Amino acid sequence: MVARWRGRDIELKSPAELEAMRAAGALVARTLVAVTELAKPGVSTAELDALAEQTIRAAGAVPSFLGYHGFPASICSSVNEQIVHGIPSPTQVLADGDMVSVDCGAVLEGWHGDAAVTIHVGAVSPADLALSAACEAALHAGIAAAAPGGRLSDISHAVQVACEQAAERDGVAYGIVEEYGGHGIGTSMHMDPFLPNHGAPGQGPRLRPGLALAVEPMLTAGDPETLELADGWTVVTADGARAVHWEHTVAITEDGPQILTLPAG
Repeated sequence: MVARWRGRDIELKSPAELEAMRAAGALVARTLVAVTELAKPGVSTAELDALAEQTIRAAGAVPSFLGYHGFPASICSSVNEQIVHGIPSPTQVLADGDMVSVDCGAVLEGWHGDAAVTIHVGAVSPADLALSAACEAALHAGIAAAAPGGRLSDISHAVQVACEQAAERDGVAYGIVEEYGGHGIGTSMHMDPFLPNHGAPGQGPRLRPGLALAVEPMLTAGDPETLELADGWTVVTADGARAVHWEHTVAITEDGPQILTLPAG
C-alpha cells in the first residue's frame, strides 16, 4: 500500500508500486517516440495529439491530460515561444525550423507517468539546438541530484547551476522559468511536493526511497517572464523568445535515482 507523509499529499511507494509506475512511464516514452517521428514540416499539432491518444489507449491506458481541469487534448504541444500547456490545433502546422515541446501523461492501472521532450522540426538553428541541449542537460543534472537522504532543493539547485553553466558556455542569457516546475506524482498526476527549478540546496522535504517526482526544467532564450494566452492554458515568453521543456518521472530509491519514463528494455 502507498504510504503518505502525515498532513501532506506526498506518497512513498513500494518497489512493486514503482515498477507499476515504470510501466506507465514506458508507455509515455513510447508515445513520445511515436510523436517525435511524426513531427515533420506540414504536420499539425492536432495530428500529434491524435497519434498520442491512439497510442495510449491501444495499450489499455488513459491520457492523463485529456479533461484535466478541462484541458481539451491528450498532449500539450508548445511551439517556439510557447513554454508549456499549448493546446494542439489542426491550424497549427509545423514548419521547418520550429521547435515543439510535447508534454505527455498516461494512467495505466491507476499509476501515472509524465514526461516531455522538445522536438526539432527540420533544420533548427544552432542557437535553438544549444537552448534545447542546455535544458536537457539541466534535466539530467537535476535527476543526478535526486539522491536518497538529500533534500528536495538539491534537485532545484542542480538544475539552476546547470542552466547557469550552459548560459556562460554558450554566451547566452538563458532564462529559467520560475512560475512552473516539477511535482510529486503517483496515484495522481500532480501531487506534493512542488519542485522549483532554482534555489539553494539543503531545503525542503527529505528525499526518501519510494518518492516519485516529475523533474521538468523550462528554459528560455531571453527574459523568463511569462504570459498566459486568452485560451486560459498556453503559456508564452513575454518577449517572444523561444522556449524549451524537458521532463522525466524519477523515483528515489536506495540505489539512487531511477528514471521511470524510459522505453521498456
